Amino acid sequence: MTQQTVRLIGVPMDLGQSLRGVDVGPSAVRNAGLAERLQNLNYQVQDLGNILVPVRAALPACQGMDFVRPIRAVCDLLYQAVAETIEAGELPVVLGGDHSIAIGSVGGASDAGPVGVLWIDAHADYNTPEASPSGNIHGMPLAILTGRGPRALVDVGRPGPKVAPTDVVLIAVRDLDREERRILRESQMGIFTMREIDENGIASVTRMALDRLSHVPRLHVSLDIDSLDPLYAPGVGTPVAGGLSTREAHLLMEIVAEDGRVGSVDVVEINTILDVRNRTAVLAADLLASLLGKTIL
Repeated sequence: MTQQTVRLIGVPMDLGQSLRGVDVGPSAVRNAGLAERLQNLNYQVQDLGNILVPVRAALPACQGMDFVRPIRAVCDLLYQAVAETIEAGELPVVLGGDHSIAIGSVGGASDAGPVGVLWIDAHADYNTPEASPSGNIHGMPLAILTGRGPRALVDVGRPGPKVAPTDVVLIAVRDLDREERRILRESQMGIFTMREIDENGIASVTRMALDRLSHVPRLHVSLDIDSLDPLYAPGVGTPVAGGLSTREAHLLMEIVAEDGRVGSVDVVEINTILDVRNRTAVLAADLLASLLGKTIL
């Protein structure tokens, strides 16, 4: 049996938000033994190293939307790396970095045709510059990917939106801004908040999410580690109580793995400065292993 190759792509970007520390996320997940976990699952692992990201301290003192140009440059490079990996028949696993990297990772995954997106996150990241309370771009990537936001970022990789709202499902959402909530109600995205998970159970919600995306041939999983409760994942910059448990997150990953359509992945928002002995990065590596086929038996 031919081994599938996984390409690890690091994106140490912290330009999409205001807290420092997520730029070390790729190294933290590598140091947690991700490659070894995947090799134990019979994958060939090729580590492409890190996408070149400007050092924040070397840029002019600015914030929020001032970082559009460097984020565009990074996401253009990531788009090409992900698209080339998929074209080669290999599976890209992108290690962030803040969630603005998804503009490039999801965009690149869509280069080969329609792709469904499982956006697993405490937040919807569906803000626009006009509506965002903070102006931080890591709160906007899903809006940008569906065509709403700064033109320079909407056009990363190729002009226009990269996914349709009907091809997106959010899971574990529990912290929304006021205007973002209104826009989400009007969208055609599937949205499973923590209330739906509490009422129905994570297994049922995951299967409903996959069924909603049954019309697409491939899936991209975008895992923001703050989807988990901070009790289990303390190393995040925007923690929100009441999130997924470790076991719920593993079951979610296992059910998605069994579906067989996962073609690309990113994991984001691991803040090593706020973490406890690399605990959050180890959890991220474990969850990626579950998503790519690790089971208890």
